[in-house]
Amino acid sequence: QVQLVESGGGLVQPGGSLRLSCAPSRNMFRFNAMGWYRQAPGKERELVADITSGGSTNHVDSVKGRFTISRDNAKNTVYLQMNSLKPEDTAVYYCRGSYASGMIYWGKGTLVTVSS
Repeated sequence: QVQLVESGGGLVQPGGSLRLSCAPSRNMFRFNAMGWYRQAPGKERELVADITSGGSTNHVDSVKGRFTISRDNAKNTVYLQMNSLKPEDTAVYYCRGSYASGMIYWGKGTLVTVSS
């Protein structure tokens, strides 16, 4: 069973920054892609950003220029650097890893609250 462990969430003021980390229990190169999703209260889970095993990245329009997904192969960790945070970024953030076979694994999530 593959586990994805997120960390780095917390309470931050508007305009502040946080960096989320996701460490899979297996070598992340085995994943075809890894990504960050979020779910705000009363809303569906949505993609924030993802990164392929080759390093190609994708960020949704609402976070472009503010959030950056990256990976550190030596640390087997995927990051989400979040800058210029807004109250509407408040959500539980989930890490997801997907295999080329279609198998998908999720972390348990980390809460990000943006409030003054």
